[in-house]
Amino acid sequence: MYSKTEAAQLRQAFWTAFGQYMQPVPNAEGLPTNWVNYKTGLKHVYFRLHADTRRATVSIDITHADAGLRELFFEQFRELCTMLEETTGETWIWEADSADEYGKPISRIYQELTPVNMFSREDWPRLISFFKPRIVALDEFWSTAQYAFDELR
Repeated sequence: MYSKTEAAQLRQAFWTAFGQYMQPVPNAEGLPTNWVNYKTGLKHVYFRLHADTRRATVSIDITHADAGLRELFFEQFRELCTMLEETTGETWIWEADSADEYGKPISRIYQELTPVNMFSREDWPRLISFFKPRIVALDEFWSTAQYAFDELR
């Protein structure tokens, strides 16, 4: 078990290492990007990387407070399901009604890796190998798919 300080330091060390590893990788348009805090440019739509003591996830989180608008965004992603799964090369898990770590309602589309422990440095290569191709593929998908959301901006 780690103290809060030790856990925070390990978490920061991992994300710093991942960010440094990804720094030379350009986005789909050939530009530098912050892969750890990826910006979709669309309010209430986030590409999130998460790891804890049991699992790691790469997700598209739709966080709009209005359930109707959240559903509209989710359905728009459903329309792009084939493109997403062709670009990433895998089937994703779709949850129209989920909750974030604070219990707020969200919609989520994600991939998960288990078992893996962010606090074990021995698992870091597996985590990086899980995160890198998926966030790069999401960026490639988003470089085209974002225009389908123009009317929802």
